[in-house]
Amino acid sequence: MKMRVNGVTRSVAVDWQNETLLSVLREFLNWPGSRYSCGIGQCGACTVHIEGQPVASCVTPVSAAQNKDVLTIEGLASADGELHPLQQAWIEESVPQCGYCQSGQIMSATSLLKQNPKPSDADIDAAMSGNICRCGTYQRIRTAIHEAAAKLA
Repeated sequence: MKMRVNGVTRSVAVDWQNETLLSVLREFLNWPGSRYSCGIGQCGACTVHIEGQPVASCVTPVSAAQNKDVLTIEGLASADGELHPLQQAWIEESVPQCGYCQSGQIMSATSLLKQNPKPSDADIDAAMSGNICRCGTYQRIRTAIHEAAAKLA
């Protein structure tokens, strides 16, 4: 099957009926930024975009991405390596502690800012409610999203 990952069309020979999008991205295509954590689509660590919509890739069959655009954390930076404003804000605000959930957090925040370029704290909390951070960096996440929103405005 074929899918476009981070702007590059890829062909994969997998059991597309039984593989998850996350396993194909990590194990077959070597895009390890999305993380496996809960395995039931509840924590957000595996969030990627299909056709611009965030999905829990650990429970999404790879067949859902066939002939579609998939964006992972690795595809957010520009071709010349310039970080996306959210990635830069994450660094400037020292958001990650352990860092495990952060790629999913950033992918969810990217979707939020596309839909709502000037979110309130309540908007951010609602949009990010599907992402769990065991380290509890929610205030820094909120601050980084506001910072990125200002840069993108």
